[in-house]
Amino acid sequence: MNNSQLFCGIIIATLAAGFAGTVAAQSAEPIKIGVLTPLSGTYASLGQQVRWGIELATKEINDAGGVMGRKIELLFEDEEANPSVATPKAEKLFQVSKVDFLTGTVSSASTLAVGQVAERNERLIATTVSFSDAITGDKCSPNVFRVNAKAGQQSVALAEWLSNARPNAEVFYLGPDYEMGRSTVHAFKTAAEAKGAKTVGEVFAPLDNKDYSPFFGQIRAARPNVMYTSVAGNDTVRLFNQLSEYGLLKKMAIVGASGTVTSQNLDAMGKNAEGFTTGVGYSLDLDIPENKKFVAAFDAAYKASPDLYGADSYGVMYFYKAAVEKAQSTDTVKVRKAMEGLEWMTPQGKKTMRAGDHQAIQDMYVTSLQNGQFKVLSKVDGAAAIGPDTCTRF
Repeated sequence: MNNSQLFCGIIIATLAAGFAGTVAAQSAEPIKIGVLTPLSGTYASLGQQVRWGIELATKEINDAGGVMGRKIELLFEDEEANPSVATPKAEKLFQVSKVDFLTGTVSSASTLAVGQVAERNERLIATTVSFSDAITGDKCSPNVFRVNAKAGQQSVALAEWLSNARPNAEVFYLGPDYEMGRSTVHAFKTAAEAKGAKTVGEVFAPLDNKDYSPFFGQIRAARPNVMYTSVAGNDTVRLFNQLSEYGLLKKMAIVGASGTVTSQNLDAMGKNAEGFTTGVGYSLDLDIPENKKFVAAFDAAYKASPDLYGADSYGVMYFYKAAVEKAQSTDTVKVRKAMEGLEWMTPQGKKTMRAGDHQAIQDMYVTSLQNGQFKVLSKVDGAAAIGPDTCTRF
């Protein structure tokens, strides 16, 4: 070998080593996940559970070696459950922070708005909280996934129970006046009426409403024996305490959306929430190994019990991990394809992400608050609860 050949060989070897070093450095870079959730305001208690669930799963994943050898880095932003706040912060997470994936939105309106931002940035988001059927229905997006149960799934389970517990119930509806509230009321009304219930009235109150008493005259005049509500967070506290103060809790059973009464607002209502019944995708007393392990770890980390938001937010991290490992990439197109039809384990057991609308299929339960604890009353199989795929955008 002459000097020229030797020199060229050295150059090639040096370049190859440098390239390999660059690839290794890139592969070791953390996977950035944006968590856009309400950390202040009416839904801050929900956002706290979202944060805890995500942080717990992330620690477990990172302690076990990460995802394909890469650690997960979380970047939090406060969306205040307000789409006008959520959209610019989502843009910032995508454009400035360069997150690979986004989750955490609570407000259904925020999830729908941020979904459009994700499409423009060719990134993926998943909600762990938002209930509106539209998210995986007529306003579905190829870049939006939902790992939690939608309003329709909750309603199928709850309406089935109600038809047996109170045949031909006369139901009054009170929801928050935005996308989630109207969607949940519509979903349960449809399911309940199909099972023989009669609608006797409905009202929608502003988000963060301070006084519900102006609606009480209408409720009394309608004479319902059941009231359905989908208010959440601090709004639930005010509603239930005011219903008790005006003597209305003695006159009707209260049922509602799964996020209405949670571990985060229960103490502020005490006995006023007793007997509340809901259709839900998660309960603390699910007797399966995955849930027992999760509840113990959650309690050890935060000295508090998880609710459905904590459980689903914990599960979304394992959903993303499973998809990236299946795709062997964090590329949006490859991960999206891997997510469609994906099966993964959660505190609720195995879930399946339906490919056609990006809605998770899971078993549903009816739970009732008894002596301060939710107890499972009945179960509906996931395939029976999910309903038809109505997404036509992809």
